Amino acid sequence: MTSDISYTTEDISKLLKISKLTVYDLIKKGDLPAYRVGKQMRVDAADLEAYKVRAKSSRGHAAAIKTEPIETVPSQKHVTTKTASQPTVVITGQDVSLDILAKHLEKKAPQIRPLRSYVGSLDSLIAMYKGESDIVSTHLLDGDTGEYNIPYIRKLLIGSSYIVINLVSRSAGLYVQKGNPKQLRGWADLQQSHLRLANREKGSGARVLLDEQLRLHGIPWRQILGYDQEESNHMGVAGKVALGEADFGVGIEKAAYMVGGVDFIPLIKERVDLVMLKKPDNLAWIEAAKQVLQSEAFHHELRPIQGYDISQTGQVLFET
Repeated sequence: MTSDISYTTEDISKLLKISKLTVYDLIKKGDLPAYRVGKQMRVDAADLEAYKVRAKSSRGHAAAIKTEPIETVPSQKHVTTKTASQPTVVITGQDVSLDILAKHLEKKAPQIRPLRSYVGSLDSLIAMYKGESDIVSTHLLDGDTGEYNIPYIRKLLIGSSYIVINLVSRSAGLYVQKGNPKQLRGWADLQQSHLRLANREKGSGARVLLDEQLRLHGIPWRQILGYDQEESNHMGVAGKVALGEADFGVGIEKAAYMVGGVDFIPLIKERVDLVMLKKPDNLAWIEAAKQVLQSEAFHHELRPIQGYDISQTGQVLFET
């Protein structure tokens, strides 16, 4: 029966051919009623069909919605009651510290529902500009100033009122094969010929870091083999290097330890910051987020994670 079928946000993203951020935005606006099953958000088939009917009646949305029959997904037992009116907070970024933050924020502010979206730094800021995300994590290097994040935030969120708070700092650099056979010690060494790269996707902090370093060192990206072949996370890049399918990749220290089989060359300490828009409806949960970020309980969970520097965690770095 249709009433027994429910979908994850990923299912809906695939069925409607839209991004997960757009799905979260629909949930956030109340257009798509959702409820939590453990850590997962789900939408009943009947509510999805009702949304499609409403969307088809609006010419602005009709072209974007596929109308073919949708596949069924087995229903989940022991679900919570729907709370469509409960405010949601979309947290974007891929670091595990954000999952920890979501857990603590849910306890600190039970009136909101944190939703996680695993999107790169630049795309996250663009999503915030579009009103599709609420807490954005970013680690974007501006090569000209050597500063992280603030130059990008100021340009993309011009005219907005926001607060920037440090999440963590961490070592970033090169993944190389065991023993470092190419003898890569710094960014300038990437000018070697015939180097094979396992690259990150456009808009990710690691991709921006690589592109900025190539630009600053005058190294044409076209000479690097595999530049156009993208992985969606640090572990995917480190894994390609570990398997011998690439000579190097750019990423964070933690992934090298998790994957194994690679050496890590630390080259820069990158700062991962959180951005939150200061709107009247956001002020209460922003204060709750600040309290979580500055709490000993949150710091206690971050300390054991390899490669994290939490000396600035919770510190307000910029505010408009």
